[in-house]
Amino acid sequence: MDNTGFLIPLNGLPAGKSVTGRSVGKEFFESFENTEILDADLQVSTSVEKSGRNISVDCRISGKVSVPCDRCLDPVEIPVDTMARLSVKTVAGEDAGTVDDPASGREIVRVPSAEAELDMAQVIYDYVCLSLPPRRVHPEGECNEGVMRYLKSGISVSDSGESRRESPFAALGDFFRN
Repeated sequence: MDNTGFLIPLNGLPAGKSVTGRSVGKEFFESFENTEILDADLQVSTSVEKSGRNISVDCRISGKVSVPCDRCLDPVEIPVDTMARLSVKTVAGEDAGTVDDPASGREIVRVPSAEAELDMAQVIYDYVCLSLPPRRVHPEGECNEGVMRYLKSGISVSDSGESRRESPFAALGDFFRN
């Protein structure tokens, strides 16, 4: 996948604020070899502000993604609305990485001064994946009826909450009683 739309030039970036927008779809997540996200319809709006040596990046990601339902495995649409707030610092050498700055509410991204661009593709991917809920299911009653019928047929629970099925180890109990 071509990620040139997600590159922010750091060298030669003019002072002031610039805003760009881009759509992100299924192909974006396939380029990361993600099999969990089946489809996506996201809008990414990136605002870059340079003031002196400081570069601030605000990236709003909104839309929806389709993932398999944890109950029936049919696709379920999950809304996404998240914001990545970054401060970019250029550093000498290989001291690159990301740290949180709780005071400003931003992540500080340290980029080697030799690099001319900041690739936002990984940031977008990470923020979308982290914004998904841990349990992804259809609302009650909207799961695939055939799958739900199958799941319920294999479970028989008595009033006491114990399974009615005989334990495969029950025969061993007689062996130890003698």
